[in-house]
Amino acid sequence: MVEIKNLVKRYPSGQEALKGVSLTVNDDEVIALIGPSGAGKSTLIRCINRLVEPTSGEILIGGRDVSKLSNKDLRLQRRKIGMIFQEYALVDRLTVMENVLSGQLGYIGFWKSTFRKFPPETIRNAYALLERVGLSDYIDSRADQLSGGQRQRVGIARALIQDPDLLLVDEPTASLDPKTSRQVMRLIIELVQERKLACIINIHDVILAKQFAQRIIGLQAGQIVYEGASEELNTDVLNRIYGEEDWNISRKKGDGEEAEEESGDIFSLGE
Repeated sequence: MVEIKNLVKRYPSGQEALKGVSLTVNDDEVIALIGPSGAGKSTLIRCINRLVEPTSGEILIGGRDVSKLSNKDLRLQRRKIGMIFQEYALVDRLTVMENVLSGQLGYIGFWKSTFRKFPPETIRNAYALLERVGLSDYIDSRADQLSGGQRQRVGIARALIQDPDLLLVDEPTASLDPKTSRQVMRLIIELVQERKLACIINIHDVILAKQFAQRIIGLQAGQIVYEGASEELNTDVLNRIYGEEDWNISRKKGDGEEAEEESGDIFSLGE
């Protein structure tokens, strides 16, 4: 279980990115953070693993306050916190396999990883994960030869090879086309359910958030303005989070789907 209590992030300029945020994420639960740009979603995600240092508050993971850990203890804690990044954060000159194995740095250390001294069990796990995310044919390909969707799948495998208890996902579909976005989100949710992980996803796409998350947290100006089940998300809630807008849309399905045009309320869209 993850418990965040009265979390504040104040920058030296005086700007408050987070203003006393409190929430709980249960094991085997997926929550989505939605809200306008600058609402504090990425800051919240990055405070949890202290890529951004919080100003005050508590971040309890398994009852342990991450915000109070020493650098050494934080390195150990981060082993159990997987992170999937918006811009993939891959090393382009390394192969797919090498990028995935880099997720084990917290376990084997820099020098062993530099000289490719990975335990056989770790290598077997990497092969299994790459097969699971659909990249078994790309093991020896350089990361810069992959499409955006393939690069994100490498990032997913790299996060999961840590064997985390908590998965943090920062805008996983921001650079992807609609069809690939759905495939990546579906894959993340399937893996989270298979491994019974707590998962927090920062995502701009409201449709994807509603389709794939169990619970929605709406942020605005560093504060939670909505928290509820995904099926309860409606136009009134979106107006509260984003401001007044016409949420009825007309869209065409993404590549690979039937080209039939759909129209109506955003929330009528199904799988």
